[in-house]
Amino acid sequence: MAYKRAEIPELDKLIQFGAKKFVRYDEGAKMFSMGLHSFQEVAREAGAVYRRGRIVLVNVKLVEEYMENFREA
Repeated sequence: MAYKRAEIPELDKLIQFGAKKFVRYDEGAKMFSMGLHSFQEVAREAGAVYRRGRIVLVNVKLVEEYMENFREA
């Protein structure tokens, strides 16, 4: 039986202040206002995916830097 993880209500604040450097796919998708699949693709392209066993974490700083490269002036 799978366990449901607790929601973090102030996720953006934790990331902003550097308290949370890594997020899971679902948290990152919410943070960047993207769909889950789109966020997974962006994270892979940015080289921000870290796998440890069955856990997959995404480095938020790397994704932000990657996204800034595609900003339209």
